[in-house]
Amino acid sequence: MPYGPYAAHPWELHGVSFIMARQLLECVPNFSEGRRTDVIEAILEPFRRIKGCGLLDHRADRDHNRLVVSLAGSPGPVQDALIQAAKIAVERIDMEGHQGGHPRIGAVDVIPFVPLQDMTMEDCVSLAREFGKRYHEETGIPVYYYEEAALNPDRRRLEVIRKGQYEGLKEEIGRPERHPDVGAPRLHPTAGATVIGARKPLVAFNVNLETRDLRIAKEIARAIRKSGGGLGHVKAIGLPVEKRNLVQVSLNLVDHEKNPLYRVLELIRMEARRWGVTVVETELCGMVPAEAMLESLAYYLQLTGFSARQVLQLRLLHSLLSEQDP
Repeated sequence: MPYGPYAAHPWELHGVSFIMARQLLECVPNFSEGRRTDVIEAILEPFRRIKGCGLLDHRADRDHNRLVVSLAGSPGPVQDALIQAAKIAVERIDMEGHQGGHPRIGAVDVIPFVPLQDMTMEDCVSLAREFGKRYHEETGIPVYYYEEAALNPDRRRLEVIRKGQYEGLKEEIGRPERHPDVGAPRLHPTAGATVIGARKPLVAFNVNLETRDLRIAKEIARAIRKSGGGLGHVKAIGLPVEKRNLVQVSLNLVDHEKNPLYRVLELIRMEARRWGVTVVETELCGMVPAEAMLESLAYYLQLTGFSARQVLQLRLLHSLLSEQDP
């Protein structure tokens, strides 16, 4: 018999056990800490402990000084875990001394909600806006809404809200156009601000180049991103990877169906040849929709008539979930 908001029995994927929720969402909170192991583990603890919230993946990057966490679960437990993790971040991260390669405005920089099962985008928009109010009440951190949850159409894009980063926002938050959506127009004294929203699944993808010249990575990023006249639904910045003596084109594909991974990668390779450099490797940050990987697999293997139904694990998972439907 089902009980509460959950189905009758658990399932496990890559070592993460779930009691299958009727409503299921993904959340990918980003924290401004990628170097101190003790702080990272403290932030992750609520996501591991709270039932109904599954910790799928976490990636800490020292150069970016950033922790990206991938969660899935039912709305209530995920929100509870986020609040507890945010309170730990407020206690342990001081943005006044924070340095890192990735743009940021707060200790908890961004919290996006993504609908997965029995949830619409409208559901996630409502959840994001209600959660933003609770988040501010319990942490004292001002909140900006973005993407589908944006209240101001001029602030849908994350990069618009993060313009000038923590230091710039600290100076400009008093200007009416930069006031937060929730909270007074001033940053939390140590934790800054947080951006909360609802969006489609996003693919975070890095391409490392065999050069130390950051100018090249920035020029390639400018050429391929939408704002620079490149591909639609693609955001890109150039960053140093100091521990590897490389530079990186760091990308967000906000709609992989419109511009798939293989197309973005091949364009970067073409632009890199103009500068006489090569692609060393690529990286995926966090979770990625299966379709995003399969469409590139089909492209590079030159497959014809390929279907996701031919992937054994995906077919088995689909059958398992179908059996649990009431």
